Amino acid sequence: MDIILSILIVIAVFILIGVFRYVRTNKFLKSLTEEQFIEGYRKAQLIDVREPNEFERGHILGARNIPISQLKQRLQEIRPDKPVYLYCQSGQRSLRAATMLKKKGYQDLNHLKGGFRKWTGKVKVKKKSY
Repeated sequence: MDIILSILIVIAVFILIGVFRYVRTNKFLKSLTEEQFIEGYRKAQLIDVREPNEFERGHILGARNIPISQLKQRLQEIRPDKPVYLYCQSGQRSLRAATMLKKKGYQDLNHLKGGFRKWTGKVKVKKKSY
């Protein structure tokens, strides 16, 4: 009986942590549909936080590649006074990137709901050199 109670407590803690993170993130990060994203990204800083090899296989036209693995070192490339539109493959890395940017004082943070894999708009693919 004690084991079952312990398991239930652990599950409850994980659920509470997830809910807390979700609520906290929604206070500073706007999750945008593709239509909403398209409406505003041309007037903002469009940043693809995927790794360079993913970016080269295809990215949203006009995006800059600042991989999440390099974000802390490249913060000076992102203006804090302009809106920031982030995306990655599924939405998880852009969520982490937004959290990092929020901690550094950035305010107008947006990300593409569902990520690049849900994107149906214009895409640029880097040509392979042979």
